[in-house]
Amino acid sequence: MDIEARNRNSSPIKKESWKTVMALAYQSLGVVYGDLSTSPLYVYKSAFAEDIQHSETNEEIFGVLSFVFWTLTLIPLLKYVFIVLRADDNGEGGTFALYTLLCRHARVSTLPNGQLADEELYEYRKDEIVSPSSSRDIGLSLKSTFEKHKILQKVLLVLALLGTCMVIGDGVLTPAISVFSAVSGLELSMSKEHHQYVELPVACVILVFLFCLQHYGTHRVGFLFAPIVVLWLLCISTIGVYNIFRWNPKVFQALSPYYMYKFLNKTRRGGWMSLGGILLCITGSEAMYADLGHFSQLSIKMAFTFVVYPSLILAYMGQAAYLSKHHILETDYRIGFYVSVPEKIRWPVLGIAILAAVVGSQAIITGTFSIIKQCSALGCFPRVKIIHTSPTNKHGQIYIPEINWTLMLLCLAVTIGFRDTKHISNAAGLAVITVMLVTTCLMSLVMVICWRKSIFLALGFMFFFGSVEVLYFSASLIKFREGAWVPVALSCIFLIIMFVWHYGTIKKYEFDVQNKVSINWLLSLGPTLGIMRVRGIGLINTELVSGIPAIFSHFVTNLPAFHQVVVFLCVKSVPVPHVRPEERFLVGRIGPKEYRLYRCIARYGYRDVNMDDVEFEKDLICCIAEFIRTERASTNDANGIGDVPSDSENDGKMSVFGTASANSEGSIRMCEDETGDSSELKEIAVSVASPVPRKRVRFVLPGSPQMNTGVREELCELMEAREAGLAFIRGHCYVKAKRGSSLMKRFVINFGYDFLRRNSRGPTNALCFPQASTLEVGMVYQV
Repeated sequence: MDIEARNRNSSPIKKESWKTVMALAYQSLGVVYGDLSTSPLYVYKSAFAEDIQHSETNEEIFGVLSFVFWTLTLIPLLKYVFIVLRADDNGEGGTFALYTLLCRHARVSTLPNGQLADEELYEYRKDEIVSPSSSRDIGLSLKSTFEKHKILQKVLLVLALLGTCMVIGDGVLTPAISVFSAVSGLELSMSKEHHQYVELPVACVILVFLFCLQHYGTHRVGFLFAPIVVLWLLCISTIGVYNIFRWNPKVFQALSPYYMYKFLNKTRRGGWMSLGGILLCITGSEAMYADLGHFSQLSIKMAFTFVVYPSLILAYMGQAAYLSKHHILETDYRIGFYVSVPEKIRWPVLGIAILAAVVGSQAIITGTFSIIKQCSALGCFPRVKIIHTSPTNKHGQIYIPEINWTLMLLCLAVTIGFRDTKHISNAAGLAVITVMLVTTCLMSLVMVICWRKSIFLALGFMFFFGSVEVLYFSASLIKFREGAWVPVALSCIFLIIMFVWHYGTIKKYEFDVQNKVSINWLLSLGPTLGIMRVRGIGLINTELVSGIPAIFSHFVTNLPAFHQVVVFLCVKSVPVPHVRPEERFLVGRIGPKEYRLYRCIARYGYRDVNMDDVEFEKDLICCIAEFIRTERASTNDANGIGDVPSDSENDGKMSVFGTASANSEGSIRMCEDETGDSSELKEIAVSVASPVPRKRVRFVLPGSPQMNTGVREELCELMEAREAGLAFIRGHCYVKAKRGSSLMKRFVINFGYDFLRRNSRGPTNALCFPQASTLEVGMVYQV
């Protein structure tokens, strides 16, 4: 079934009510804007860390305020709210969403086992915006250029991975600077000699507590996030209004861009270097786009435009108004946020600030988990253990133990190593602005390739916002030796890990393709495959989407028996956020019917939740049974099942099937029974391991007289094989570089990839089956 037909048959998208939008906007305050809302804690302190003196004319203070105001207006408001949020990938956002959007339109991918059938998925293509023919021509020309030149595809991948690595670096630095700045309010309640021995331990204890809570998931305490951020925004905006009218109502003059010119003209190099601290006012802006999948565009836009943006502007104006009347401070470290807070309410504000900092840190940590899951699904990061913390299995609520403890150790190292916000802010600034630069570059390509807009519009977008971001980037990079080296070092480490894993994965798949078994070899074995066929189903795990894997010939050559039903199972990710349940499986046959060899490809999006063992096994048996029944049916039958061509001459056509819950009709009927009574029905029982009474999933063969005798026999054999048991067979590969390979390749494969492979998790689908029924077949891959 083609995309247009499915779009016509699919139900129309319902518009959200205003009540729903308002509720989502309220919830987004706690999830999306926690980091951005805490930036007033450290922006002025970081901006004036370059020994810029306060003069009676207030040109320095007003200049910083002017930069903050126009930076908040141009980047989060104009760039993200009005432009970037429109570039969603079926409702998902973030760096990898832009990358996958470009890959699908330019027909390039990081995944080696892509198929033409994947392009028929409902979410594979979005409706393109109508544009003039000249714009379409330029877009098609640029698209064909990417398709032809591998070097451009690699550059695009490097760009996406660089942005991803900087997001991971931000996951290390943001909790450090947020928590450290929040507890800095202790400075005003004790002497400098004492607070330096209290501030660091308190910050470290809060950070450890924060990371230890991650395995509980945000669904348990998430209801507190929005009220905390709302209370914090109300607090800083109220204090800002008080300081404006109490100290300097003329601070509104600083909103003129003329004060930016006066600031740079007077401070010269010091003012330019202070831009690295000023850009921290937009830290967390990328979360508006990255968390798009959890909320709607309208809700995120409303929350920022009407709540977050005015609250931040009032907070920064209030701090500037206070500083404009207090040029001589007792010590330099007292220029932070808390000095502008009235003394009577400093302790309550300190408590709210710490809670808001924890909420903001929680958001970036969860975002780091999410983007690593996407990278792993698309073959760009070693496999890690992903735990879904929500009982409803919401795709955004995940926990990755290895990444969590790594982030905690790195975060503590940064906090203890620097011990001040100046160096941490230098590091965080470079990470933040690099991610924004990557988004600007990818967004310009999306405008031309995906939206088919004018090349001049895309160039205008890139040069306008890119010039602003390059200015801030240069100011951050100049502080390389003063802390900015941290995100660069972290990015290099993670980039090396990603490239080694991706390179090794590609080479391993190429070996599988080059060494797959021919159909002639299989046919020469006969229906029994030249060995004894025993009862049961043998699931052979493979990454190949066509052909017979070498692991199968390796097994049957060395063992005298194999199962009566053989299924070559491929569980793969596709470059879309989600795969609908009715499009989950591709099923086909290998060889003649009497061989009982099937191929099943289970497809998941990079934000999908994999099924558990019972559900997966049930759906697998059902879709194979449906394939047997409908093999001779036309592509327009009542179930809407369409045939797609195979990517190999060895395989027949493959059919699209959904999960058991998505198919209301079929060749077998399923029901769950508490007692397991099946005296009059032919059934297959699947035990569910749970504390509740055991259930049995029954596959009942209908007694339809119209069913072909051969089909009935094949279905009966499938059911008998399932009753006998199911074995999961996977390869345990040892990847080595070929003799004669270059020194670099031998080092990358024999040491780098081998180390990552041995220390990474097994395939996701391997976790769906109990170890007692799992068999590993060892093979050496000479790549």
